[in-house]
Parts: sequence; structure tokens; C-alpha cells
Amino acid sequence: MTLIRTLFPRCLATLGAGIALALVMQASWAQAPELEKFTLAGWSKPITEITNLLAEPDMGFFRDQGLALSYLPGAGGGDALRNLLSGQADVAFTDPGSFFAALDKGAKLRAIYDIYPQNVFNVVSLASSGITKPSDLKGKRIGVYSLSSGTRQNLQILLQQVGLGEADVTVVVTGLLNFIPLIQRQVDATAATDTGLALARQRGLGAVNVIEVAKYLNYSSDLFVVRESTYQHDKDKLRRFIAAYRRSAEWMISEPERAAQLAVRRAIDGQDPALNAEIIAIRNRASVSDLTRRLGLGVLDLDTLQAAADAYLKLNLISRAITIRDVVGLDLTPRIE
Repeated sequence: MTLIRTLFPRCLATLGAGIALALVMQASWAQAPELEKFTLAGWSKPITEITNLLAEPDMGFFRDQGLALSYLPGAGGGDALRNLLSGQADVAFTDPGSFFAALDKGAKLRAIYDIYPQNVFNVVSLASSGITKPSDLKGKRIGVYSLSSGTRQNLQILLQQVGLGEADVTVVVTGLLNFIPLIQRQVDATAATDTGLALARQRGLGAVNVIEVAKYLNYSSDLFVVRESTYQHDKDKLRRFIAAYRRSAEWMISEPERAAQLAVRRAIDGQDPALNAEIIAIRNRASVSDLTRRLGLGVLDLDTLQAAADAYLKLNLISRAITIRDVVGLDLTPRIE
């Protein structure tokens, strides 16, 4: 009886404490703000080079900003913009060429963040070809992913910089496996991206010459683009999105090894951690420029974007002039000065 008298109050106290804890937890859950749904339309499937986005379940960059991020895969920058314009997404992850083309057709859009301020395109030839500079491409067969791809557009821009045009070369559509025709000498050179070249080298491409388009016209490879109505009426949400994305990019730059390991679980092409690390290193380099080192990641470079828009007009890739200052949002990306 003495033992019961001793234990019973303790049991009641423990039970009471448990009930109290449960009530406190329930109250905190009830007070927790509900996350806002936010959809990002991408140009690709969930691949290694966007590991900073795919890491959201592990890192919670967007959750910390009150956003429930969804990634909507696409098949190119044009696809991302179509998903944006149809209302399926809040932001599009797209390339300047697709952005310019949509503006040319009358779409009301704004670019709000420069994801990769470095031009990631190149033209690759076998070391034995003797092709080392753009003028050497005259009269040559050059592979591109497709006639509507960034590889073709950047090939045109590269040729334009040295006074050549597509009439001076033979463009060959090779598809995404563009290095096989190069190895088999079905083309003399092939237009590609930096990550595409890295994959080809990992698969035994061998000695090659690389002409980097950035050395002739260095402008953004990818931008975040929104509808004009979203830019005008939902700036708070967009600022939170940019803050989260910038933090995720900074994380991938500072912790590339961890990102490479996360890609094994999160990316559809992430089975090889060593290759993941190489791709992530390439994308990290593309994320920074002299301007972003001074002002912060994502800052838009109006001069280089204007030069690109002017080049697209001269190439008849768009039909009217675009004034970049009128189609960007400079007030959403905080400066670090």
C-alpha cells in the first residue's frame, strides 16, 4: 500500500506532463504557418547540375522561406516558358534565346535572376582536325542538338563574331548524342555545352580542341523568368524564392562534395559520385562572374544581355529589337555592396 501511495502520484504527474506536452505540440503545429505552393518550370529532368534544387527535401532552403517548392520537368527552355505562360508554374528556368523568342511573339515577361552568367556553350573538334578558332569552321560540317537548340543559336553567334554565317558551314542535326558523329568523323566539329563535353570525356572522347563561345560573346546561359503580372503583384513571394535559390546555390558552391553525394539519391543521372562532383564543379563556375562577385549571385548583367539580344536580331532569330532594361526586374535581387 505504501508503494502504491508513492508511485500513484508520480504516475499522475508523468501522465499530466505527457498530456501537457501533447497540447503544447498541438498548439505549435496549429500556429505553424502553412507553406505556399510554388512551382518552378525547368528546362530539364531532375539532373545532377540542378542538385541545389533537388536537395530541397534534405536542406529546406525554400521551406525556410515559407515555400513548398515543386519542380516541373521540361524538355528545353521553350518548354519551361510554355509551362509558365499556361499558368502551370510561377517561375521558368529558361535560356535567353527562348526568353527573347517569347518576347518577340508578344509574351509579357520579366527576367529576375541570372542563374548562370557564364556562357556554357562551345564547339568541339578532334585534335587532329586543325580547327582551333572560329574562322577555321568555314566550309566544315558542324553538329548541333537540333535546329531549335541553344547549340545552334550559339554556333550562329560564334560565327557572327568572326564575320561568318550558317551559309559558310554545313549544319548537321545530331541529337543529344552529338559526340558519336564527331568520333565517327561524320561531322568535323560539334556544338555542345560544358557538361556535355565533360560527359563525353568521361566516356573516352580523347584529345579535342575546344572553342568556347564565352571568349567571343559571354552572356547568360540561363535565367529565371516570370510573367509580368506575377512580377507586378507577387513580389514578396518572388523575393523569398530568390533568397532561397541564392542560398541553395551558395550551399552547392561551398559544399560540392555533399551535393555530389546527395545527387546519387536525388538526380536521375547521379549514379557516379565522381562524375557528379565534376558536373557540380562546372555548374558552380558558371554561377559566378566578376559582376556577381561584387554584387551577389543572380545579379543581371544588362550590357551582356543587350549584346545577346542585338546579336539575335542581326541573325534574324527575332524580328524586332528588344530593350533589355524594359524586360528585367532589378529590384528583386539584393546587392551586397
